[in-house]
Amino acid sequence: MHIVVTGANGFVGQALVASLREARSLAGQPITRLTALDTAFAGAAPAEFERQLAGSIANPASVATAFEPPVDVVFHLASIPGGTAEHNYELARDVNLGGTTLLLEAARAQALRGGRAPVFVFASTIGIFASPLPAQVDDDTPAGPGMSYGAQKLVGEILVSDFSRRGWVDGRSVRLPGVLARPPARTGQMSAFMSDMIRELGAGRPITLPVRPEASTWASSLPSIVDNLLHAASVPAERLGTRRSFTLPTLHFSFAQLVAAIGAVRGEDVSALATWQPEARIEALFGSFPPIVTPAADAAGFRNDGSLENLVRRATQFG
Repeated sequence: MHIVVTGANGFVGQALVASLREARSLAGQPITRLTALDTAFAGAAPAEFERQLAGSIANPASVATAFEPPVDVVFHLASIPGGTAEHNYELARDVNLGGTTLLLEAARAQALRGGRAPVFVFASTIGIFASPLPAQVDDDTPAGPGMSYGAQKLVGEILVSDFSRRGWVDGRSVRLPGVLARPPARTGQMSAFMSDMIRELGAGRPITLPVRPEASTWASSLPSIVDNLLHAASVPAERLGTRRSFTLPTLHFSFAQLVAAIGAVRGEDVSALATWQPEARIEALFGSFPPIVTPAADAAGFRNDGSLENLVRRATQFG
């Protein structure tokens, strides 16, 4: 089995590649080649069956090289995220739209040559939903992205569905919620404060938060996201039916509840360390989330962290 991971040097990508490297198999099939594609790499040398390919998904040559030899599974994680996409439209367009199209066209070309139509796992986003959100989000909630990033991801979902309908890929788009806890490096993620609060409060350090205590959000731990991506690639197509886009099961909670969960895991009350200074735009984007139900994803076998304290433990590895 040949697996390609785009965005392989990113926060989620590194964890996914590490999991595949350790398992050396997916859905019961041995991994003979693992191609990690990103613009640059740092850190440990790859395993003997792993190839690190430095290049952009917006570059046709890089995508063509990634598809040699023929590919069985693509995990498409590479993107220009929210805040950066808003400030650099051309870059986001070229990567989020152009790069996704190039990958799908490479898969189509492979299928038209008589090869396998690859399983194509597309990391989409809850940013495809409109703001303000309805009283509850479910499988029938309409899309209406309020940022270029969400709009570009929604176009990607539509393309994955259409290429699947035509038999060129076996696509599965999964809408990721906030992923915790991201490292402190600035990546353009406007939701980075959520990772910061887990890291800082978890270490007993004060933090100023751009939301009210009662503001609510959705989030999952990094291990939960990796588990769901692997499940997306492994679940039989017949279990998915005609649906190709899934909102992942995630936890819904207030920021005050998250502070309490961090304290419970740390073993002491950390609420006095949090200073609340709401910013209207940040809270509108990341602090006004209603309850969420995901029956289609639940039926397909996707799962959330189970509890907020478990999310904190998995996100920080303390406790």
